[in-house]
Amino acid sequence: MTAIALTIAGSDSGGGAGIQADLKTFSALGVYGASVITAVTAQNTRGVSAVADIAPDMVAAQMQAVFSDLDVGAVKIGMVSRVETIEAIADGLRDFTGPVVVDPVMVATSGDRLLRPDAIAVLIDRLLPRAAVVTPNLPEAALLTGQSVAATPEAVRAQAAHLLAAGAASVLMKGGHGHGPLCVDYLVEQDGILTLTAPRVDTLNDHGTGCTLAAAITAGLARGLCLTEAVRQAKTYLQAALEAGRHLSVGSGHGPVHHFHGWWEADAAARENGNGQHHRSLAG
Repeated sequence: MTAIALTIAGSDSGGGAGIQADLKTFSALGVYGASVITAVTAQNTRGVSAVADIAPDMVAAQMQAVFSDLDVGAVKIGMVSRVETIEAIADGLRDFTGPVVVDPVMVATSGDRLLRPDAIAVLIDRLLPRAAVVTPNLPEAALLTGQSVAATPEAVRAQAAHLLAAGAASVLMKGGHGHGPLCVDYLVEQDGILTLTAPRVDTLNDHGTGCTLAAAITAGLARGLCLTEAVRQAKTYLQAALEAGRHLSVGSGHGPVHHFHGWWEADAAARENGNGQHHRSLAG
């Protein structure tokens, strides 16, 4: 069977985050990607200049079209900016029994607010109980819990416990907004905590980092991996994408991570070895 993942998120015209990052990630990890667009943003590496929400009935129609035909293995939910969109998504997931990854996209890398304040409570009430895992960064976790940004491991774990109590099956507290030479993430479940660490990558090309990690987890779940292994492999993929992304030159602000680092590097090596046909044939 072909592994299929569905992303429900906003479109990023700059190509670094949102639907575009999710589909790139799915493809890079060998998973077929379908999409439901919740909003269209006018943005680039420097920020968001305009946002247009897709009508809730169109969001519902996209979901119905996908689920009625494709055997979706896992769903990722990203940018959902308003109450009506959240309600449409929750209703559209009523008969879906697979894992759902909720990435609470609330503030863009540029600092632009992407989730309306009145929608936070509805997101918690309607979407967190559907989440196999919710993946907030530290500022997002603070907004979801109504607390200040966690500054200690104890505070991080306490906010994760708050989100578990709100209905999420597990919480991946992402440490990208933390400080120090290591980026520390905590996968918090009812029966334990897994700590994942990686060297912090010094780069401006970090646009779409959260989307990419959540999409990579979704791809792993669509392929049948358990949550722990899906998170481990996603973290490894993102780390490599951040490292390779340091050498990209895209825009004048926060550029994207390098989703296809494995393919591009292999292509370059093949060309150097005079075997450029090899990867082109693999790519179709």
